[in-house]
Amino acid sequence: MKIKGSCVCGAVQFAIDGRPSAMGTCHCSRCRKLGTSTIVFVQREQFHLLRGESQIRTLKPTEQFSYVRSFCGQCGTSLGEPMSPQDSFPINAQCLDDDPGVRNEMHEFVSDKPCWAASLHSEDTA
Repeated sequence: MKIKGSCVCGAVQFAIDGRPSAMGTCHCSRCRKLGTSTIVFVQREQFHLLRGESQIRTLKPTEQFSYVRSFCGQCGTSLGEPMSPQDSFPINAQCLDDDPGVRNEMHEFVSDKPCWAASLHSEDTA
């Protein structure tokens, strides 16, 4: 199973070999504002950047956060962490062009979701 993904303009393209280990949604203001709320976790050996490494820009976190967020320098699409040196890292699920074979298993920081967001059922929260 090969899952393809890309930014909106196609400048950044990638493939994931096999299923991601998990999918989840973070409702903190930083993830929401960066457009990376729903993510899939992939292993380093699964992820292959096919095109656009020179287009990837990063936003370093403030002290209270740990993830360095990445986005396409041409269209601004939030990518997650494709340049992470970690063994496992998040990729923006919205960038996936194919079915990842996993479904959303968790919600983080649900208390931070905005009042206009759809209600989450208690069985959907972790």
